[in-house]
Amino acid sequence: MHRFLSACSLVAVLAALSPGPARAALSEDDFFIKHAQDLVGLCDADPADPLYSSAIHFCHGFASGAWQFHEAQAAWPDGVRIVCVPEPPPTRNEAIAGFLVWSAAHPQHMAEPAVDALFRYLHDQWPCSKGDSK
Repeated sequence: MHRFLSACSLVAVLAALSPGPARAALSEDDFFIKHAQDLVGLCDADPADPLYSSAIHFCHGFASGAWQFHEAQAAWPDGVRIVCVPEPPPTRNEAIAGFLVWSAAHPQHMAEPAVDALFRYLHDQWPCSKGDSK
């Protein structure tokens, strides 16, 4: 029994120490966002990557800017609200983590412009009812 527990412990330690799926190292070219997959790559950057900090800040800035534009256009006289977040709203980290999960489940949208896929996710997650759209 002692050998069995030792073997199980060894397997658990080796599994914990083994690297997860390899991510490609980032380059400056990755910051030229053309498609949703490009944004996902930055938002899901490996913390060990030398460009991790830049990637995460870019990801958050992109999402924040897109959201601020949505809010500004929704406030215009003819503006339309397509996303209605609950109160309290999710944190930016929570929303981006959800976007990454959604992206993995919706690979058919990864060749779309990044902002289109981002708002597909947001609308899927927090759609507006008829009375909320303005």
